Amino acid sequence: MANAEPIHDIAHLGSVELFSPKFERSLWYFRDVLGMEVAHMADRAAYLRGYGDYATSTLKLTAADAPGVGCVAWRATSPQALERRVAAIEALQLGVGWGNGDYGRGRSYRFRDPDGHTMEIYYEERKFVAPEGSRSALKNQPQKYSARGVGVRRVDHLALLAREVPPNRRFAQEILGFQLREQVIFDSGKTEIGAWMSPTAAHHELAYVRDMLGGRGRLHHFSLWVDTREDVLRAADILSENGIFIEVGPSKHNNSQGFSLYSYEPGGNRVEIYSGSFLVFAPDWEPVTWNEQERGTGTYWGSAFPDSFLRYATPNIAASEMAAAPQLPIFF
Repeated sequence: MANAEPIHDIAHLGSVELFSPKFERSLWYFRDVLGMEVAHMADRAAYLRGYGDYATSTLKLTAADAPGVGCVAWRATSPQALERRVAAIEALQLGVGWGNGDYGRGRSYRFRDPDGHTMEIYYEERKFVAPEGSRSALKNQPQKYSARGVGVRRVDHLALLAREVPPNRRFAQEILGFQLREQVIFDSGKTEIGAWMSPTAAHHELAYVRDMLGGRGRLHHFSLWVDTREDVLRAADILSENGIFIEVGPSKHNNSQGFSLYSYEPGGNRVEIYSGSFLVFAPDWEPVTWNEQERGTGTYWGSAFPDSFLRYATPNIAASEMAAAPQLPIFF
């Protein structure tokens, strides 16, 4: 990969679908507590966006029997880029097929990564046009600050669990064109625990982390961006006042340098409020690799990650199976 011509066919993370067995309560969490905007309601689904998202919808909340991640959508840089990535995916026989696109998106190609997570690529996207009363005084902002709840600005990234990280990391690099930013590798270089990647200058829009319980297709967390550390601290107050369980934080990661706070939305999915981190503009960036000793707990400073952070993901795995899982260090 070091000498391969870079692929720049994926523009950015477009949308994430989350499943919830408590749809109305999950909608309350994202709309009223986090302050997201409802763009559209359909049968058993709500389409939302942050006030700073330029697309009509960036989060789909779908009623389901169990929590977890549905379709992760990536926007292509052009119609031609879309066709190129589809051809590469079909060559690996991971494609599902073409569809007319979900709300706010045009023709889309659905596929699965090597671990079984459902994804799609699209190009055509409906831009958000703020209604009267919601328009910003700044012409370069999609709408004015909503000043509701936490007031998350935009979707940022997600972390997916995988039975094996390397094939999924290679798929993201070699087929989708993502750039590898950081890795965690244990056992003297034998076991890849996690990989943080992005198609943009953002530190990561996608992370693959080893599923220590041996599951497939699971979600570790979905992340939403706020502008400052103070916004993360304010989010802790708002979540606490609304009876939302805070799992860990506020604290600072060592890898990514992100400042974060993790809670569970009522449906059971882990949601991160995130700020800070750093951007990568260098085309010859050399991925940073951490081992067990360097990685420590994964926290640069702040509260340590609890055991649940390693062992809980959605959909959940039964407690009997969790008890048999290996005891390994926290890796985020």
